[in-house]
Amino acid sequence: MKQYEIVEQPIEVQLYIDYVLHPGAGAVTVFTGHVREWTQGVKTLFLAYEAYVPMAEKMLARVGEEIEEKWPGTRVAIAHRIGELQISDIAVVIAVSSPHRKAAYEANEYAIERIKEIVPIWKKEIWENGEEWIGDQRRNPEPKETP
Repeated sequence: MKQYEIVEQPIEVQLYIDYVLHPGAGAVTVFTGHVREWTQGVKTLFLAYEAYVPMAEKMLARVGEEIEEKWPGTRVAIAHRIGELQISDIAVVIAVSSPHRKAAYEANEYAIERIKEIVPIWKKEIWENGEEWIGDQRRNPEPKETP
């Protein structure tokens, strides 16, 4: 397990919690992003994620550095899974510890937004009626039928 990593196997959340937990931590927040079954009324069958792994891990570390600078005393660990993910699988885990809860919450939310902005990870949504590569993960995709 690395502090910032792209993985191909199911994510073991407790590893990331254990990584950030330390005696000075008064709070630990954990965000897990899961594959959902329905997107705007269209049934998702599964998702497929791809990443440029060396750059993605470097950018995950950058997000962690930004957090540690913005919220002193925080510790961060992030993993994002690639490959084919089924409904309810965990796609991403973000664990943040801090001396106080407010910073942990804020830093965790910051992390997921920055990941979507700067980390080279691409998602293919496969629905009952089609599929689409989602390049900008910040937008809420409108499922489209494919010919």
